[in-house]
Amino acid sequence: MEAVDNQLNGNNPPETKETFIRLRESGINEAETRRLIACVLAAEIADVTRSGTGFDRERFVTRLNGLPAMPWMYEEES
Repeated sequence: MEAVDNQLNGNNPPETKETFIRLRESGINEAETRRLIACVLAAEIADVTRSGTGFDRERFVTRLNGLPAMPWMYEEES
């Protein structure tokens, strides 16, 4: 959750804060909003670790934009 807070407080990437605001405005409480964003961040860390590649901003932002749905959580590993 510290990493989520760092992204929100530093507005880096800005899409994290935009997603936070969007989810809160849609009626999702703050704790759940932070949990959803943390799921996206954890998935990105897992993908980077598994693939040995760098942070994929496009994938990260696409997943943020899809919240609260998380269909990527059930994707098969390749």
